[in-house]
Amino acid sequence: MEALIPVINKLQDVFNTVGADIIQLPQIAVVGTQSSGKSSVLESLVGRDLLPRGTGIVTRRPLILQLVHVDPEDRRKTGEENGVDGDEWGKFLHTKNKVYTDFDEIRQEIETETERISGNNKGISDEPIHLKIFSPHVVNLTLVDLPGITKVPVGDQPKDIELQIRELILKYISNPNCIILAVTAANTDMATSEALKVAREVDTDGRRTLAVVTKLDLMDAGTDAMDVLMGRVIPVKLGLIGVVNRSQLDINNKKCVADSIRDEYAFLQKKYPSLANRNGTKYLARTLNRLLMHHIRDCLPELKTRINVLAAQYQSLLSSYGEPVDDKSATLLQLITKFATEYCNTIEGTAKYIETTELCGGARICYIFHETFGRTLESVDPLGGLTTIDVLTAIRNATGPRPALFVPEVSFELLVKRQVKRLEEPSLRCVELVHEEMQRIIQHCSNYSTQELLRFPKLHDAIVEVVTSLLRKRLPVTNEMVHNLVAIELAYINTKHPDFADACGVMNNNIEEQRRNRMRELPSAVPRDKSLKGPGGQSVSPTEQPPAEGDGPKMGGGAQGEQDGGTGTWRGMLKKGEESQGEDRNKLQSSVPASPQRGHAVNLLDVPVPVARKLSAREQRDCEVIERLIKSYFLIVRKNIQDSVPKAVMHFLVNHVKDSLQSELVGQLYKPALLDDLLTESEDMAQRRNEAADMLKALQRASQVIAEIRETHLW
Repeated sequence: MEALIPVINKLQDVFNTVGADIIQLPQIAVVGTQSSGKSSVLESLVGRDLLPRGTGIVTRRPLILQLVHVDPEDRRKTGEENGVDGDEWGKFLHTKNKVYTDFDEIRQEIETETERISGNNKGISDEPIHLKIFSPHVVNLTLVDLPGITKVPVGDQPKDIELQIRELILKYISNPNCIILAVTAANTDMATSEALKVAREVDTDGRRTLAVVTKLDLMDAGTDAMDVLMGRVIPVKLGLIGVVNRSQLDINNKKCVADSIRDEYAFLQKKYPSLANRNGTKYLARTLNRLLMHHIRDCLPELKTRINVLAAQYQSLLSSYGEPVDDKSATLLQLITKFATEYCNTIEGTAKYIETTELCGGARICYIFHETFGRTLESVDPLGGLTTIDVLTAIRNATGPRPALFVPEVSFELLVKRQVKRLEEPSLRCVELVHEEMQRIIQHCSNYSTQELLRFPKLHDAIVEVVTSLLRKRLPVTNEMVHNLVAIELAYINTKHPDFADACGVMNNNIEEQRRNRMRELPSAVPRDKSLKGPGGQSVSPTEQPPAEGDGPKMGGGAQGEQDGGTGTWRGMLKKGEESQGEDRNKLQSSVPASPQRGHAVNLLDVPVPVARKLSAREQRDCEVIERLIKSYFLIVRKNIQDSVPKAVMHFLVNHVKDSLQSELVGQLYKPALLDDLLTESEDMAQRRNEAADMLKALQRASQVIAEIRETHLW
């Protein structure tokens, strides 16, 4: 069991060499208020004066103090190995192999090193000072002296000095492998002990807290610490131990620690005879040694697991940094090939590193094609931006100066091309989105798939530039193809398309059905026999009188117009019967102002054309025919575009980049003149590789040390 503490000291040495505190080793942290006697307790355990003294805050950096017991028979051998002749000596981590035999020099070095990091303004730092003391008069311990708890900043101390010290103390005592040595002066009320209060915050059940009561000789006359030492005031599971420190006068008079311990024993025998054997500095040292050994034994299983896990992590980290480059040509070709492979695999969905938080690579391209692009096309209204007046105007403009008997086919082609043209913008946007995703794949491969590129920032930048340039060159070609796909649809309106012919057939049947319904609804007085002609060429029955003079247009528009109208096909074969004459006459009468007075000329161009008005039955019928035809043909073209655009993007952009990426990278980068420049490591990469290698070696050595414990049956 006694050998467990040297094992922890070895582990501490191992991790000190790499300057890391990633392993929370078992240790003892000394906590107390300023002037509570912390430093005196530590010096009593060491048996020598070695800590700075003064007023106010003196300990301004954590001091990790390793006490190494040297057996008398091994003292000479150990001293020769360290180059010293004395019985006791000390070594600092920051001074490497320098040995201190004068403890006054050790004190001065602590002060100098403290000021080097923390400055002269009484500020504190969490960077520890490592000191190892070799002596035959000490027990094996690892102690951490922490700054004293203070409440009010004094002098030039920072205003938040209390918070800084508190955070520093909690950083150390929160370590579950740390034993807390809570120091409290006997001439203060234990119920107000700041050391016990802060210890209880992280050790609520008190399993790793040991209380030390100092200054037993300074209590008021007529009082004693019997109740406190018996645990009747504040119970502590690990116990309470009382000690008597040297006074400031004793220190000024150079009273040695050995004499102080002798006087302490005499005081305890006189004042607390029943408790003398369970108090005092020597009993404290033995108790701490025993507690630390048992604590180490309990912590070793978890410590071993933690070391093995960290070793695996650093091995992986070191592998990601790669080995130093010997063959630059082969390394460059390997990195280029790996990047090109990972880029293509990301598109195909076979990459080693697959995103779980968002779509990436080929999956996102598929989403763009069938979700984003598809929904966008489906949201385009076949008749969007097209009003009934627009349709009617197109029909009229296509007839020219002569009134048309049929709906002109030109108006349909003009309007349907206008609607098909609206499909070009979302198609080009689809190309843009795919291009952006292929640009994002570059960063994905750099971050996850080819971490070796982080070693060579210039090569990484060059690869990004080449791939970006390749994508940039393919973008106009792809856009041009998509533009041509829409232009092809506009170039020839295929009214013989099977789907379009079927739609027209259904619509003609509907029109014919409507015409028959209208014929059934005609009044019986309307003549149907065309063999008899009345005056003016009007058809009349033998028994019917000719119509009145003002009723002629109404007859023509109502009978024959209704009978012959609506018999056309989708191309507008709807005869303009005499109905249109009556309608035009009525419209003219309603739109032309009252008859001008005699002597006033009439300018026909001044007659306003109504923008919004109720359409006639003939106009409504013609517009409905054109709108239905436009919608039917637009849906056919939209279906074609939705199918052909993704194919064009895959062929001209995605597949072309996949097929030519590696050859493009090799052609642009695999050149002897660029090898040295491209394979220049980043400034901190070599340093990080060395640090990772050192840490891995330290963890491996620590694992060996723990394995030795098993072999010697210490654990």
